[in-house]
Amino acid sequence: MFARALQLVTAASLALSAAACVSHSSTPMTGRVEVPLADKRIGQYISSGWSFDTSSFWIEGPEGVVVIDVQFLPSIAAEVIAAAERVTRKKVVAAIVLHPNPDKFNGTATFQARGIEVWTSEQVLGLIPEVFARRSEVFAERYAPDWPTATPQPRSFGAATTTLKLAGLELKAHVLGPGCSAAHVVIEWEDHVFVGDLVANKAHAWLDLGETAGWLQRLTEIEAMGARSVHPGRGRSGGAELVTNQREYLQTVVSLVAAEKPTMPPEPAAIQRVRAELERRYQDYRFPVFLETAVPAVWRQLAAETAAEGPEEAPAEAPPESQPTAQP
Repeated sequence: MFARALQLVTAASLALSAAACVSHSSTPMTGRVEVPLADKRIGQYISSGWSFDTSSFWIEGPEGVVVIDVQFLPSIAAEVIAAAERVTRKKVVAAIVLHPNPDKFNGTATFQARGIEVWTSEQVLGLIPEVFARRSEVFAERYAPDWPTATPQPRSFGAATTTLKLAGLELKAHVLGPGCSAAHVVIEWEDHVFVGDLVANKAHAWLDLGETAGWLQRLTEIEAMGARSVHPGRGRSGGAELVTNQREYLQTVVSLVAAEKPTMPPEPAAIQRVRAELERRYQDYRFPVFLETAVPAVWRQLAAETAAEGPEEAPAEAPPESQPTAQP
């Protein structure tokens, strides 16, 4: 299995090879680096828990390296660049931001300061200022001085799905709608897909928007790409089973909340029951703290949908096949 073919490359082993590599060789590693034995052109940097076990990936091309997602903190962004260049012995020449969450875009200026182009879709770019301002209210003081001093500003490759020619590679950038964020990019290359937080491996979902229906549609779109290797925003890479597992997780969240017949305002005891059950079912999942915002967000979303549908009507006398069917 692809996930089992990952080889841990420690900071010590990277340091031993630094003399033969390109610049940034003295940058220490606070996270860890993993290189898939199945395809050594791809590597993964996983940050520490302090920055939410966030993954950045790199793809080695004939003319350099492309990084996928630029991390939560500027210092960690520098580590990603250093790790990619140590392992590949090539320069990072471009990076791509997959969706508007700080763990995907906060390192933008660190890359740009090294002359590295950072790209994203027009939709993601348009959302970054508001998201960055909102998250800075929560995180800036906690992480100071290791927090961006200005709003990150990647470049836009446009508003539609396109092929990006970077580092001698042809990467298909799928522009997708809402899921864990209000807009997404998924990168398809050969039989690989890089999906950001639309998929997590053994971690609770960031359901801040409560957008479960859109998220499930994104998973269907990813499956349609037919890739054999899936590279998630958190956790190790794997196969198509990661997408299947993510769908099952989201459907479980929805079913547990729906069973409480949500109305507004949210009922604290019911939300706690749902959270406790999710923690019980997914005992080995990291970041249960995400459930603090996830469960209320899904509750609000389902309550709003119920209110929009209006009160339930008594069954009519018409035959069953003539009755309207409710959306799942």
